[in-house]
Amino acid sequence: MRRLLAVAAGVAGARAVLRTLGSQEALHRTNFRGRTVSLAGGPALAAGAAVSAAVAAPSPAAAAAAFTAGVGSGAVGLYDDIVGSRPEQKTAKGFAGHLAALREGRVTSGLVKIAGVGAAGLAASALLAADPGRERRATRAGRAVDLLLGAGVIAGTANLLNLFDLRPGRAIKAGGLIGAPLSAGRAGGLAAGPLGVAASVLPDDLDERVMLGDSGANALGALLGVALAARTGPAGRAAALAGIAALTAASEKVSFTKVIEANPVLRQFDALGRRTS
Repeated sequence: MRRLLAVAAGVAGARAVLRTLGSQEALHRTNFRGRTVSLAGGPALAAGAAVSAAVAAPSPAAAAAAFTAGVGSGAVGLYDDIVGSRPEQKTAKGFAGHLAALREGRVTSGLVKIAGVGAAGLAASALLAADPGRERRATRAGRAVDLLLGAGVIAGTANLLNLFDLRPGRAIKAGGLIGAPLSAGRAGGLAAGPLGVAASVLPDDLDERVMLGDSGANALGALLGVALAARTGPAGRAAALAGIAALTAASEKVSFTKVIEANPVLRQFDALGRRTS
């Protein structure tokens, strides 16, 4: 019952944000097919999913961690969505591009987003570490490693999900595949709540009325990262972070879109529910 109430509260919040921001021209963008869509789907998902995860969380510390990760990642993602569309910002591509711009004395919106998502992940990991129900590491070094691994999982999942946000509905579908196994058990509400809110936004995303942008994809990914970090110790976090890092590194060399389109099963799943004209 608590999870249902959490999803209901999150969906109500998401719809309220969509109604408020959906008509704002500053959030209108042209998608891959030339359609005009609204970036309002991003802050709507970020706000609703963060509220839902906080309400469904198993403890106050976990609730604070989820809210911090979701709102923080969503906010800096929205900043990048808006500022990053400016012509002078578009030349920096990828992490290497943002670092190159910094060496030239320019701070890109993408670098602000990277730093902001990292800070949100670190803060959320610290809040999870303060949970009385979490096993304490014996040494200061062990606690520090656990904290950094948690931050890496949260920030890394936020970035990973954003890499899938290249076609309508793809990031939410990827989030569902990641989050479904995390939705069971005591801490399952941390994933189930955001996934419920994401499901409410999915029809608008698939129909190309809205898009998630960095705001929505980063927030959903960060919340799923919190759900993963909350139920794993150092070994589990390290394994998850290694997988996330491998996929992120692969994205620099291989197009996820080309991989999906080359596989019949992935291609059909990716296109499921998407408009064809």
